[in-house]
Amino acid sequence: MTGVERAVGQEAGAGPVLLGVRHHGPGSARAVRAALEEVRPRVVLIEGPPEADALVPLAADQDMRPPVALLAHAVDEPGRSAFWPLAEFSPEWVALRWALEHDVPARFIDLPATHTLARGLPENEAAVEGERPLDAEKVTDGDDAPGPADLRIDPLGVLAETAGYDDPERWWEDVVEHRSAGAGDALAPFTALEEAMTALRETYGSGGHDRDLVREAYMRLQVRSAQREFEDAVAVVCGAWHVPALRQKTTVAADKALLKGLPKVKTDMTWVPWTHRRLSRDSGYGAGIDSPGWYGHLFTAPDRPVERWLTKVAGLLRAEDRIVSSAHVIEAVRLAETLAAMRGRPLPGLSETTDAVRAVMCEGSDVPLALVRDRLVVGDVLGRVPPSAPAVPLQRDLTRLQRRLRLKPEALEREVELDLRKENDAARSRLLHRLRLLGIVWGEPAASRGSTGTFRETWRLRWEPELAVRVAEAGVWGTTVLSAATARAEGEAVTAESLADVTGLAERCLLAGLPDALPTVMRVLADRAALDTDVGHLAQALPALVRSLRYGDVRGTDTGALAEVAAGLAERVFVGLPPACAALDADAAEEMRGHVDAVHGAVGLLGDAPAEGHGHLRGRWQAVLRVLSGRDTVPGVIRGRAVRLLLDDGELAQDEAALLMGLVLSPGTPPADAAAWIEGFVGGGSGGGMLLLHDERLLGLVDAWLTGVPAEAFTDVLPLLRRTFSAYEPGVRRTIGELVRRGPGAGGGATVTGAATPGFAAELDPARADAVLPVVRLLLGLDEVDENTGNDLAGVTG
Repeated sequence: MTGVERAVGQEAGAGPVLLGVRHHGPGSARAVRAALEEVRPRVVLIEGPPEADALVPLAADQDMRPPVALLAHAVDEPGRSAFWPLAEFSPEWVALRWALEHDVPARFIDLPATHTLARGLPENEAAVEGERPLDAEKVTDGDDAPGPADLRIDPLGVLAETAGYDDPERWWEDVVEHRSAGAGDALAPFTALEEAMTALRETYGSGGHDRDLVREAYMRLQVRSAQREFEDAVAVVCGAWHVPALRQKTTVAADKALLKGLPKVKTDMTWVPWTHRRLSRDSGYGAGIDSPGWYGHLFTAPDRPVERWLTKVAGLLRAEDRIVSSAHVIEAVRLAETLAAMRGRPLPGLSETTDAVRAVMCEGSDVPLALVRDRLVVGDVLGRVPPSAPAVPLQRDLTRLQRRLRLKPEALEREVELDLRKENDAARSRLLHRLRLLGIVWGEPAASRGSTGTFRETWRLRWEPELAVRVAEAGVWGTTVLSAATARAEGEAVTAESLADVTGLAERCLLAGLPDALPTVMRVLADRAALDTDVGHLAQALPALVRSLRYGDVRGTDTGALAEVAAGLAERVFVGLPPACAALDADAAEEMRGHVDAVHGAVGLLGDAPAEGHGHLRGRWQAVLRVLSGRDTVPGVIRGRAVRLLLDDGELAQDEAALLMGLVLSPGTPPADAAAWIEGFVGGGSGGGMLLLHDERLLGLVDAWLTGVPAEAFTDVLPLLRRTFSAYEPGVRRTIGELVRRGPGAGGGATVTGAATPGFAAELDPARADAVLPVVRLLLGLDEVDENTGNDLAGVTG
């Protein structure tokens, strides 16, 4: 029998040519192309959703560049979606392109997406999360998780184990990727694979993949229909696991019975870009291959794939400033070929080339090898779809903005610095913030390097394929990014659960430049603030609201109404905070101390806000702090923090702070209360350690109190004190320890009497001050001559 007859199983014209493949397998892709050239069918049937038939012509568009994916989503619930990815080395893509090049119809024959998406998400979780419907060798889209009786099998794993391999990937490379059929026998690989899969299906049945029985019934119906239309000149490209089922003799009635009553949902479908990284198992969107970059290389390399691959590796390592010469490449090729011969493999595979790279180019280190795996073995190739591909209006608007702002989607993570004083950068910032508000997280804000001002932003950008789903999902809010973000902000304001959520939303609206959403957000904010009597909620809400005022100057946003609401919120906090701080337990007191810190920072910003009439807020807040610092019913941690904040603001003299500390640390105060006061005063990572270093009177008070704590109370206060002082930097802790060890009167030790110590004199030492002037002048750039007066600026400064 000829190869064609063996593949068909009958005389020519009696049945379809079934080409069982491994999805995303370059060997399968080459074999499919050779088989189609030999068989020359009149129609090509491909495993995939039939709703995509209308999208087939786009595969011939010059702007279409794999990897790409078919995306289906429910019209009324865009978040419910499924992907069918295709790489350049996918057999389905090769079959699609062959059909278009030879003017042959190409049709998809898998179960329609309208049924796939209608079922509950647990049923099709792999499909909805990734691309499992195309994953022939590792299908997992059955119903619920299998029990012991219906354990799902991995066909490739079983075949590899039977052949004595412990790695299915290595078995597949040896059997398929590194071998080719002879001339005139292009169907031999498919015959062998069908025989293997038939044996597996006879042994394991559906292998725990009961959902496949429904899919295969639908595919059989489509194959019969094509046979009648094209007189049996039909080629079918599908997962090898399905070939025995498609060859099975069943009745039309039996197949239709399996499909009866399937749920439906209205769906839309389009092409979207995909990435190699999303084809790897690492990403959680497993497509059955660990090394898409390597497979892509095997498919595109015209000859000498090992030499070309190792040359790529050398180029990457050289770009990372590693010394890799041509001699390294030659030696790595020799080592890979030697390893393959020793392991009985027909050609070096990925494991041999990796071992050779590690030994020769990386000097045994896995650190540069990890870079090779990330950049080449997996890779960051991002596909492209033509503008004519169907898309929701929101996607079209986003594409237009990306082009106008020159903000190209890329699979490789990159950092972008934005100067908000420039119009284009400001527009980029608004776009990224609007997308985040819509749940389309293209970029993550990062700490700006070299500036903490409000005019600069840093973003880490990476375009992930599933963001196409988020765009479709966000399309329910509007047809443009601006209108959708505005509608989403207004909707979130109405449904926000807490006052802090609303103030955070107001901040996001300002960052995103959504002036039309602000009135709704501000109205909800004012209503919530008026009804909320919990001081903790008000204190949580105030900081985000006040931070928003900082964006007015740079972003050109009118924050007048926001400032008025913030001022009113601050006044309510001032009134309610003292009674709210009374009679709190330790945990509640610690939480309230955080609120006090947050309000203090917010008031500092609000006092400098551009709105008029807010300068008095600082005075009002300082009065509140004085009340908190002197009220016995307020927990010690809050009283200590109030004293510290007043001291930092210059509203409390050092002597007064020392007096308050002395009163708290007197023998009449319970040790636990005194320890809490110390925690509030010098704890919280707010520079308390440096305060003790520069004011040895305070350090002496703490030292004297600590040494006088009774033994029975010491174990109670130790955890609190340890938490307080462990937050200090090691150098600060070491210096405090040295000061305490020397003790009072021991050459600069801690003292309560205020005796002068080196570096801490009561008066300014002119000689010591003059010694640092040259360094100060150098740092400030003042060692110059004033061009207007001719005077020495350094002398003026001195």
